[in-house]
Amino acid sequence: QVQLVESGGGLVQPGGSLRLSCAASGTIFSIYAMGWYRQAPGKQRELVAHITREGSTNYATSVKGRSTISRDNAKNTLYLQMNSLKPEDTAVYYCNGVMPDNMNIPRTYWGQGIQVTVSS
Repeated sequence: QVQLVESGGGLVQPGGSLRLSCAASGTIFSIYAMGWYRQAPGKQRELVAHITREGSTNYATSVKGRSTISRDNAKNTLYLQMNSLKPEDTAVYYCNGVMPDNMNIPRTYWGQGIQVTVSS
């Protein structure tokens, strides 16, 4: 059983910063790619940032230059540093990770989501 648990969300003023964390626990053989997604009210879930096990990254245009995704493979933890936050960044943020199961079949796991609200 694998669990992903996000932390670090909350209320922040426009222009502020937040650092989200996502800790993976359970029976983990390896973690391939990981990513952050978000879903605003009335909108579809969208990719925010993605990182491979080797550290290659890509970002949504809306957050490029304001956000940094990183991971600590030794701690099975994913991070998202968000700066210069805007009201339109308000959403529930989800992390996910692709990991092999005990049959070495890649599976995608999701966290439960964490609220980020950007408002004055």
